[in-house]
Amino acid sequence: MTELTGLEKVRVLLATGGRPPIGERLEFSLVEVELGSAVFESVPGRFAYNPMGIVHGGYAATLLDSACGIATASMLDPGESFTTLELKVAYHRSMNELTGMVRAQGNVVTLGRRIAYCEAKLTDTSGRLLASATSTLLRIPA
Repeated sequence: MTELTGLEKVRVLLATGGRPPIGERLEFSLVEVELGSAVFESVPGRFAYNPMGIVHGGYAATLLDSACGIATASMLDPGESFTTLELKVAYHRSMNELTGMVRAQGNVVTLGRRIAYCEAKLTDTSGRLLASATSTLLRIPA
């Protein structure tokens, strides 16, 4: 039996509900995937609050990291995996339980033999930028 490509594996995740294990805990799901691009959606709530009464920055970082990771995964060869080497996040607006649906879209900018470079944006339903990220990921051979 032939092993699945990265895009095929990610499409299986999408077809089965789009929720990786961390997505279950933080209530986010993969909703779109194409070659080199991935989109996660979520509704931030009190479950993600920090002591200041707003959504913790780690929530946004997780959505952005997931979008970059799955965008990269969609471009991998059969048997390959990846890991994030670096994630740089910029926060543009705070979130709270009234923010509503948010969308993290990640796109692969370059894919080399060993390294991928991605960008991602987290926006609300009005298209306002909440956070953005760049990410460097390591391709792990089969």
